[in-house]
Amino acid sequence: MMYVPTHFTADSQADMLALIAAHPLGALVRAGDGGLEADHIPFELAPPADAAPHGVLRAHVARANPVWQSDGSPVLVLFQGASSYVSPLLYDLEAAEGRAVPTWNYAVVHAHGRLRAIDDPAWILGQMTRMTGRHEDARAGWKVEDAPRGYIEKLVRATVGIEIVVERLEAKFKMSQNRTPEERARVLAAMR
Repeated sequence: MMYVPTHFTADSQADMLALIAAHPLGALVRAGDGGLEADHIPFELAPPADAAPHGVLRAHVARANPVWQSDGSPVLVLFQGASSYVSPLLYDLEAAEGRAVPTWNYAVVHAHGRLRAIDDPAWILGQMTRMTGRHEDARAGWKVEDAPRGYIEKLVRATVGIEIVVERLEAKFKMSQNRTPEERARVLAAMR
């Protein structure tokens, strides 16, 4: 469990899922032979449904990456949104009689679930295509189909899909909620 003081709690699942969608690079943490292991993987978020009320995370990794061999294991995926150092100079030091220290504002979501490895070329190609489309649409619009078919088929064979049905979400949105509205406005202006 993550330590989350009441005033930094994010109760809205919609806010948590929005952070994941906006910052899809997750740190997937699992127990390995050498202790805890982490892999940084861009995820696709499938929205909540009856069978997965907190959503489903989908990704693909190189077959050489041992993460997919943790099939069935519990995992934790960490997603980090905006963050920034906060100087005590942004606070009303006179009112606080100088009792202020630096801190850090941030938004994080922890997604808990079990990893499932998927060794299905059609599933992998579909996931690659959707993820590429999502990120390329905001750019020049490159498509998986733009690469030679044989090359893509070779990549798909060298790849394994992973899926995590999210069993539990927890979040901490530490954004100076414990400060005055004026101080929060100064912190936000400084972050911009």
